[in-house]
Amino acid sequence: MSAAPAISAVRGLEIKDALANVYNKIAIAKSMSSHQNLKPCLVAVSKFKPVTDIAAAYEANQKDFGENYVNEILEKAPILPADIRWHFIGHLQSNKAKTLAAIPNLYALHTLTSIKLATALNKARSPHSPLNVLLQVNTSGESSKAGLSPLTTLDYESSASSASPPSESEGLVTVARHVLTDCPNLYLMGLMTIGSLDNSLNTDVDNPDFQSLLHTRGILEEVLTREFPPLSSSHRWGNEHGRLVLSMGMSSDFEAAIRAGSGIVRVGTSIFGERQK
Repeated sequence: MSAAPAISAVRGLEIKDALANVYNKIAIAKSMSSHQNLKPCLVAVSKFKPVTDIAAAYEANQKDFGENYVNEILEKAPILPADIRWHFIGHLQSNKAKTLAAIPNLYALHTLTSIKLATALNKARSPHSPLNVLLQVNTSGESSKAGLSPLTTLDYESSASSASPPSESEGLVTVARHVLTDCPNLYLMGLMTIGSLDNSLNTDVDNPDFQSLLHTRGILEEVLTREFPPLSSSHRWGNEHGRLVLSMGMSSDFEAAIRAGSGIVRVGTSIFGERQK
């Protein structure tokens, strides 16, 4: 690790205080949630932020950071502490999978949407260090957002009667099956979504994007429990409680996400401030 640039004392204190505020809100949200066994993980989204900001957050005991671009994480990772857990949360092209997977402390990829990308990541990753992956689900249905379609009860009934071969449309169940059947260097950690801004800002009702991901998780877990049971060699999914982890919630809605059952929240602006235009 190269020496990181010096941290401004004023900026360091700003970030430390912001982190403390976010963690306090997380604790309050968890106390109001029915999901009491959750230990929410805060991913500090550091895209476009200097390494000094990340170093300041690290000195305040923050270990999980999220980046959206391969080139940016490649620049930052070598000059920051090796025990940082990097989360890749942006769109990843298959031809960059090898480069990204070579980062030794890459902890998770939140944006898996295809068999092609899963295969490329599996090929690039060492069997001694499986990569956690989350399937991205487009719960809002917005064309501007990537992701697989959420599951419905009808999807579950269809999946129960047949094993979808790779030649079929790449739905959520199909990609999950591929990871567990053909990608031993990947670990299916959970599901991720980026909800619509309108739903995030509407606090009068439960966020429908979060509810959709919860519903999708329930259906997918039924499929995986049947096909890849806990004691089988192919049981490479979920957390210690046998549940797929949900990654949902950002600066505008992470408290609501935790109340709904999110295990990972991705927060940038509330920690580092607005990105410079």
